[in-house]
Amino acid sequence: MSRIGKKPIEALAGVTLEAKDSKVHVRGPNGSLSVPLPSGIRLEKQDGNWLLRAEDETRYAAVHGLARALLANAVRGVTRGFEKHLDIVGIGYRAEVKGKAVVFTLGYSHPIEFPIPEGISIAVEKQTHVVVKGADRQQVGQASAEIRGLRPPDPYKNKGIRYTGERLKKKVGKAAAAAAGGSGGKA
Repeated sequence: MSRIGKKPIEALAGVTLEAKDSKVHVRGPNGSLSVPLPSGIRLEKQDGNWLLRAEDETRYAAVHGLARALLANAVRGVTRGFEKHLDIVGIGYRAEVKGKAVVFTLGYSHPIEFPIPEGISIAVEKQTHVVVKGADRQQVGQASAEIRGLRPPDPYKNKGIRYTGERLKKKVGKAAAAAAGGSGGKA
């Protein structure tokens, strides 16, 4: 039995859910999303809330919880939306929005142009703080991961693009390791 699958999804004002062709279409103030509905799972409205019911509790337990989580994320996305914050750390590292792309200067010989995906909005604050917003949680996370992948944090100098609040483990350099070891490899 899926404990997550049994939780009701609150029917918020301005949000409509429509199940058709093994998909649930969610519409709200921030747009519309489609969530796949696995076979064996059905959507019903009960006491002002939406519930996902599994035909067989033991057979569909895994997809029951997954379907409920995806649907709850879609409802939250079309009402409040999702956002991820990234920080750019490094001397001369910065970003700026130009039209439908974000241009990053990350210490390479050329600037990197990152096209803004459809359904996502990217804002740059103070040239070193990037905010990725959107209704689809997966799309926001994917765009954030791609931006972070342009220059992942360096373990030695901690320069690069990181999520706000991300804790990094800084490695000691070669000189510090040799000084701590004593002879430095010479006999």
